[in-house]
Amino acid sequence: MALKIVMDTNIFTAALISPTGSNRSVLRVCLSGEAIPLMGLSLFNEYEALLHRADVMKKCPIPASERQTLFEAVLSVCIWVKVYYLWRPNLPDEGDNHLVQLALAGNASAIVTNNVRDLRGGELHFPQLHIMTPSQFLRTLK
Repeated sequence: MALKIVMDTNIFTAALISPTGSNRSVLRVCLSGEAIPLMGLSLFNEYEALLHRADVMKKCPIPASERQTLFEAVLSVCIWVKVYYLWRPNLPDEGDNHLVQLALAGNASAIVTNNVRDLRGGELHFPQLHIMTPSQFLRTLK
């Protein structure tokens, strides 16, 4: 059975900018069904905002219309999760709390991020939830 994960926005950003690497591989794993990404309102809003950031998108070799198609493809394989209970893990970046909330609400195995240190730095710890880099996550699939 495929693992449910939360794919942080920085994974999608790096996958758009670089045609190779572990970030792009995580995206491929999700699109192929080997992992099931979870999506919630806050994460959706982050992804959408990212696609409209000119400073980031000018680094992306993919044309705007294809970026939108890719985003829609990612959304098509996501499980939408409503977050009803707001855990406050008190992460160093308060804006990252929603990732933990989504992961817990959707019973995810892991949050896959390039920002492991900040996501592990909260006051609340959830032993069943793994915070992993893309490379670490990809190794669990082998």
